[in-house]
Amino acid sequence: MDKLDEIFRLQQSFNQSLKDERALNGIPPEEWIQKQVLATISELAEVLDEARFKWWKNNPPVQPEKLKGELVDVLHFFVSMCLEAGMDASELHALYLAKNRVNFERQKGLWGKDYQNGANGAAPQG
Repeated sequence: MDKLDEIFRLQQSFNQSLKDERALNGIPPEEWIQKQVLATISELAEVLDEARFKWWKNNPPVQPEKLKGELVDVLHFFVSMCLEAGMDASELHALYLAKNRVNFERQKGLWGKDYQNGANGAAPQG
């Protein structure tokens, strides 16, 4: 089993345990995804705080382990959303590869004028 497959398997197990223990079975997948989007936004705000984005303050140094922990929290919710959408690790990998190719093509200006700029023929990824 590769690492991504293991992450998906463990997250599926956790999700089912959570639903069983808290009597949350039967909630439609789209509602779970909505809830997980909100949780992800909350976790991303925690990533932002750990990254010390407030340039106007005398911030303490970034604590790499706390920052990494918040990123893992984001991953938990992301994988949960993938699972609720019926996506497994193999499909995520395949879709990622396809989108990555498109993003490189866009940067090379192969997707029309909306992705071109004066500097190198490509615009930032969108």
